Amino acid sequence: MTSDAGAVAGFRRGPVAAAAEVNIETLRYYERRGLLAEPDRSPGGHRLYPAEAVTVLRVIKAAQQRGFTLDEVADLLELGRHRHGKRVDAGLQQRAREKLIEVEDRIADLKTIRDNLSAAIDAGCDDLVAWASADCCPIPFTAITIHPASAAATAEDGSR
Repeated sequence: MTSDAGAVAGFRRGPVAAAAEVNIETLRYYERRGLLAEPDRSPGGHRLYPAEAVTVLRVIKAAQQRGFTLDEVADLLELGRHRHGKRVDAGLQQRAREKLIEVEDRIADLKTIRDNLSAAIDAGCDDLVAWASADCCPIPFTAITIHPASAAATAEDGSR
Protein backbone atom coordinates (compact mmCIF):
# COMPACT_ATOMS: atom_id res chain seq x y z
CA MET A 1 0.00 0.00 0.00
CA THR A 2 1.25 3.45 -0.71
CA SER A 3 -0.02 6.83 0.31
CA ASP A 4 -0.12 9.88 -1.93
CA ALA A 5 3.35 10.81 -0.76
CA GLY A 6 4.68 7.44 -1.94
CA ALA A 7 5.35 6.09 1.54
CA VAL A 8 4.40 2.48 2.18
CA ALA A 9 1.57 2.17 4.73
CA GLY A 10 0.86 -0.83 6.90
CA PHE A 11 1.44 -2.46 10.24
CA ARG A 12 4.61 -4.07 11.51
CA ARG A 13 4.80 -7.66 12.73
CA GLY A 14 4.46 -7.02 16.45
CA PRO A 15 1.19 -5.07 16.33
CA VAL A 16 -0.32 -7.45 13.76
CA ALA A 17 0.61 -10.51 15.82
CA ALA A 18 -0.73 -8.89 19.00
CA ALA A 19 -4.01 -7.86 17.36
CA ALA A 20 -4.52 -11.39 16.00
CA GLU A 21 -3.44 -12.95 19.32
CA VAL A 22 -0.65 -15.03 17.79
CA ASN A 23 3.06 -14.83 18.42
CA ILE A 24 5.49 -13.42 15.88
CA GLU A 25 6.91 -16.87 15.09
CA THR A 26 3.41 -18.07 14.17
CA LEU A 27 2.99 -15.10 11.86
CA ARG A 28 6.36 -15.85 10.21
CA TYR A 29 5.45 -19.54 9.86
CA TYR A 30 2.11 -18.77 8.22
CA GLU A 31 3.86 -16.42 5.85
CA ARG A 32 6.46 -19.10 4.91
CA ARG A 33 3.65 -21.61 4.34
CA GLY A 34 1.84 -19.19 2.05
CA LEU A 35 -1.19 -18.85 4.32
CA LEU A 36 -0.49 -15.16 4.68
CA ALA A 37 0.53 -13.08 1.67
CA GLU A 38 4.04 -11.66 1.74
CA PRO A 39 3.69 -8.07 2.91
CA ASP A 40 5.10 -4.92 1.38
CA ARG A 41 8.27 -3.52 2.89
CA SER A 42 9.06 -0.14 4.29
CA PRO A 43 11.99 1.83 2.85
CA GLY A 44 13.93 0.52 5.87
CA GLY A 45 13.08 -3.11 4.99
CA HIS A 46 10.45 -3.72 7.68
CA ARG A 47 7.51 -5.90 6.75
CA LEU A 48 4.31 -3.87 6.64
CA TYR A 49 1.11 -5.90 6.73
CA PRO A 50 -2.27 -4.63 5.56
CA ALA A 51 -5.07 -4.47 8.14
CA GLU A 52 -6.67 -7.53 6.48
CA ALA A 53 -3.73 -9.64 7.71
CA VAL A 54 -5.24 -9.60 11.21
CA THR A 55 -8.51 -10.99 9.83
CA VAL A 56 -6.70 -13.71 7.88
CA LEU A 57 -4.72 -14.71 10.98
CA ARG A 58 -7.88 -14.88 13.05
CA VAL A 59 -9.59 -16.97 10.36
CA ILE A 60 -6.66 -19.41 10.31
CA LYS A 61 -6.74 -19.81 14.10
CA ALA A 62 -10.54 -20.20 14.14
CA ALA A 63 -10.37 -22.88 11.44
CA GLN A 64 -7.66 -24.74 13.39
CA GLN A 65 -9.79 -24.59 16.54
CA ARG A 66 -12.56 -26.24 14.55
CA GLY A 67 -10.31 -29.15 13.62
CA PHE A 68 -8.96 -28.13 10.22
CA THR A 69 -5.28 -28.82 9.58
CA LEU A 70 -3.08 -26.06 8.20
CA ASP A 71 -3.04 -27.83 4.83
CA GLU A 72 -6.84 -27.82 4.81
CA VAL A 73 -6.91 -24.16 5.85
CA ALA A 74 -4.45 -23.30 3.06
CA ASP A 75 -6.67 -25.09 0.56
CA LEU A 76 -9.78 -23.24 1.75
CA LEU A 77 -7.97 -19.89 1.65
CA GLU A 78 -6.74 -20.61 -1.85
CA LEU A 79 -10.22 -21.53 -3.04
CA GLY A 80 -11.54 -18.30 -1.55
CA ARG A 81 -8.86 -16.24 -3.30
CA HIS A 82 -9.93 -17.55 -6.71
CA ARG A 83 -13.49 -16.30 -6.44
CA HIS A 84 -12.54 -12.95 -7.98
CA GLY A 85 -15.38 -11.14 -6.25
CA LYS A 86 -18.02 -13.61 -7.45
CA ARG A 87 -20.29 -15.43 -5.03
CA VAL A 88 -18.92 -18.91 -5.58
CA ASP A 89 -19.04 -21.75 -3.07
CA ALA A 90 -15.48 -22.05 -1.83
CA GLY A 91 -16.15 -25.55 -0.56
CA LEU A 92 -16.35 -24.65 3.12
CA GLN A 93 -19.74 -26.29 3.64
CA GLN A 94 -18.62 -29.60 2.14
CA ARG A 95 -15.27 -29.51 3.92
CA ALA A 96 -17.00 -28.73 7.23
CA ARG A 97 -19.35 -31.70 6.74
CA GLU A 98 -16.38 -33.98 6.02
CA LYS A 99 -14.51 -32.64 9.05
CA LEU A 100 -17.57 -33.20 11.25
CA ILE A 101 -17.74 -36.86 10.17
CA GLU A 102 -14.02 -37.22 10.89
CA VAL A 103 -14.43 -35.68 14.36
CA GLU A 104 -17.43 -37.88 15.16
CA ASP A 105 -15.41 -40.96 14.20
CA ARG A 106 -12.54 -39.86 16.45
CA ILE A 107 -14.99 -39.28 19.32
CA ALA A 108 -16.38 -42.79 18.83
CA ASP A 109 -12.84 -44.19 18.89
CA LEU A 110 -12.05 -42.26 22.08
CA LYS A 111 -15.23 -43.58 23.71
CA THR A 112 -14.13 -47.12 22.85
CA ILE A 113 -10.73 -46.45 24.41
CA ARG A 114 -12.40 -44.95 27.52
CA ASP A 115 -14.70 -47.97 27.90
CA ASN A 116 -11.78 -50.40 27.59
CA LEU A 117 -9.68 -48.49 30.10
CA SER A 118 -12.59 -48.34 32.56
CA ALA A 119 -13.12 -52.08 32.19
CA ALA A 120 -9.40 -52.72 32.79
CA ILE A 121 -9.46 -50.56 35.92
CA ASP A 122 -12.63 -52.23 37.20
CA ALA A 123 -11.13 -55.68 36.62
CA GLY A 124 -7.95 -54.74 38.49
CA CYS A 125 -5.60 -55.39 35.57
CA ASP A 126 -2.04 -54.78 36.78
CA ASP A 127 -0.03 -56.88 34.35
CA LEU A 128 -0.92 -56.43 30.70
CA VAL A 129 0.81 -59.61 29.51
CA ALA A 130 -0.65 -61.81 32.24
CA TRP A 131 -4.17 -60.46 31.75
CA ALA A 132 -3.93 -60.78 27.96
CA SER A 133 -4.06 -64.55 28.21
CA ALA A 134 -6.66 -64.65 31.01
CA ASP A 135 -10.29 -65.40 30.16
CA CYS A 136 -11.44 -62.62 32.48
CA CYS A 137 -9.42 -59.89 30.74
CA PRO A 138 -11.82 -57.16 29.64
CA ILE A 139 -9.43 -55.68 27.09
CA PRO A 140 -10.21 -56.79 23.52
CA PHE A 141 -6.63 -56.84 22.28
CA THR A 142 -7.62 -57.36 18.66
CA ALA A 143 -9.75 -54.20 18.41
CA ILE A 144 -8.95 -52.01 21.41
CA THR A 145 -9.02 -48.70 19.57
CA ILE A 146 -10.96 -49.51 16.45
CA HIS A 147 -14.49 -48.20 16.20
CA PRO A 148 -16.62 -50.26 13.76
CA ALA A 149 -17.10 -47.28 11.40
CA SER A 150 -13.36 -46.54 11.40
CA ALA A 151 -12.54 -50.20 10.80
CA ALA A 152 -14.93 -50.30 7.85
CA ALA A 153 -13.41 -47.13 6.38
CA THR A 154 -9.90 -48.51 6.84
CA ALA A 155 -10.91 -51.78 5.18
CA GLU A 156 -12.42 -49.90 2.23
CA ASP A 157 -9.30 -47.74 1.83
CA GLY A 158 -7.08 -50.80 1.94
CA SER A 159 -9.07 -52.61 -0.75
CA ARG A 160 -8.59 -49.85 -3.33
